[in-house]
Amino acid sequence: MGPALRLARTLREQGCPLLVAFPDAGAAALAKRDATDLADCCVDFMQLQRDPAWADRGELLLLVGAQPSDYETVEAICNLWKEPVVLVNGRLEDAGVGIGSVARSRRRGFLSTWTVAFHLEPLPQGALLMEREKEWDLFRCDPDGYRWIQRFEQRPEREQIDAAINPSADGLKQTLGAVDRLIDDLRG
Repeated sequence: MGPALRLARTLREQGCPLLVAFPDAGAAALAKRDATDLADCCVDFMQLQRDPAWADRGELLLLVGAQPSDYETVEAICNLWKEPVVLVNGRLEDAGVGIGSVARSRRRGFLSTWTVAFHLEPLPQGALLMEREKEWDLFRCDPDGYRWIQRFEQRPEREQIDAAINPSADGLKQTLGAVDRLIDDLRG
């Protein structure tokens, strides 16, 4: 919530009319409490979906923290919205829906219309960074800080990340790690 509220304040200071939407009423209430200067522009996804008049106000829309369970709601809101929409710290793809026709249709459909402007993902042993449609940079977390280790043209798969962070790990360990992640994803 902190980065989203700082972004909203910066945009507002520059004269940009905006609306900041959170997945649920509780998150919107917390934002109003923590950022009283933005209280008039904080709403929840359901408010936007219930009242299509929001879409005609001519405001930039910041969608904060959308999760896979919000996929249909976010798609419906975006289909109504007439101004630009920015997704902040959202994760609309679901690893549990990662295999099959549903995932493929989502990736080819609504998700393919998004442009990633900035992506910073913390990883157990490092971080993945992409900015302004450039390559993806992978950093390893060493005891004395983060070190750049590799650049990828496309977003790397988990196995590529593991191999780059732990180049000395043997193939069996990497395979078992991939199986563990698959099982965890299926449980989630």
